[in-house]
Amino acid sequence: MFGSPMRVGPVVVDPPVLLAPMAAVTDLPFRTVAEEHGVGLTITEFLSAHALSVGDPKTLGKLTASLGGRRFGVQIFGREEAPMARAAEIAVQIGASLVDINMGCPAKRVVAGECGSALMREPEMAQRLVRAVVGAVPADVPVTVKHRAGWDQAHRNAPEFACALVEAGAQMITVHGRTRTQGFAGSSDLEIIRLVREALPRHIPLVGNGDVVDVAGFVRMREVTGCDGVMIGRGALGNPWLFARCAAVAAGKPDPGPPTLEERLAVFRRHVGLIHELKTGPRVLHEVRKACAWYARGLYGCNRLRLDVWAAPDPEAATRLADDYFTQLIERRARLGLTPEGDRTEMDAVAAA
Repeated sequence: MFGSPMRVGPVVVDPPVLLAPMAAVTDLPFRTVAEEHGVGLTITEFLSAHALSVGDPKTLGKLTASLGGRRFGVQIFGREEAPMARAAEIAVQIGASLVDINMGCPAKRVVAGECGSALMREPEMAQRLVRAVVGAVPADVPVTVKHRAGWDQAHRNAPEFACALVEAGAQMITVHGRTRTQGFAGSSDLEIIRLVREALPRHIPLVGNGDVVDVAGFVRMREVTGCDGVMIGRGALGNPWLFARCAAVAAGKPDPGPPTLEERLAVFRRHVGLIHELKTGPRVLHEVRKACAWYARGLYGCNRLRLDVWAAPDPEAATRLADDYFTQLIERRARLGLTPEGDRTEMDAVAAA
């Protein structure tokens, strides 16, 4: 339906669907589940270049290679050339297939340091950072950039900003269709993403990002903007099946549809199992609580479960609550004489809401 796989320098992204880097979300368990459900490429949560360059243990702990030798990207942020270059070198040392520079984060603490989307007001500085990172990594490791539509509605400079970054050596651009002042409010503007695609050289892939929470959103992003790939963030929370569905549609195959309750329970267990396997310390309980809420989102009684899980004293208790919840939903479906196909219809309605 959408042609050949996306190529970023020597890196082939097939299907052309990427997992967005999300702070405190896209850790190794989350990325692994996405990879097991057909995402084309995952990227770590965004990491401070300064913290990486000085060896901060907490930040280094988030710099994780994908399991099983799968390709992955690392996203870094900062505004100093030397730390950015050093952080890129560290990313390559652990096996990153590409290094992505964050120039789109709208968070106050990031913007206050004149990083993230604040760099859209300083295109020359942004170019210097790209050149520094390009110079620090091997030629076969592409440097890419993610940015927004602009700083605010009066300064939507995404097309010219993207071209400046490519001139400096960026080999892929991802555009989130909101301005920094919008944050995550309002709607992602597909038109500005289309204008970036028209402005960029044809050989430079453009990835569209923002408001893709279902297959219809994926198709709309591709058709309206002409982008080469789509990046999915919040739409993937508790919904890794979205990657497999988008991959099928991109290949011209039928949409396999959302999961049944049984499938949802099985992947919830897989995700929690990875959390226990790959994480330690007090964060385990917090991560398990988040997973419980994500996988139950939109289902009957999910708000009650969320409250119960947040009161659970340990990861095992939280997991049992969610396990029992899904089991009871499956039993309820049987009592009402419903079929697993009804689960699929309900999940699509939740995504569209």
